[in-house]
Amino acid sequence: IGEQVLLKCSFKSSSPITESLTIDWTYRPATSGQMETIFHYQSVPYPTTVGKFKDRISWVGNVAKGDASIAIQSPVMSDNGTFICSVKNPPDT
Repeated sequence: IGEQVLLKCSFKSSSPITESLTIDWTYRPATSGQMETIFHYQSVPYPTTVGKFKDRISWVGNVAKGDASIAIQSPVMSDNGTFICSVKNPPDT
């Protein structure tokens, strides 16, 4: 609580990394509820601009190195839940 938390995600792809590569981080609260996209990446990072993670997510990954990690600033207990990292690098999914 209160310290930045790193959510690690690594990937391997059999296709060359191009600007078509996309990364989506989704979140579902521990106390049930809607899945929501909290981060999107395609060539540049797009942290969410709405919801509980607004202005608290930063991109710390490096797609050239197979790293799709993000960081969350000032976590609180109510952030607890399931975080899912999804990487697509067409034609490799």
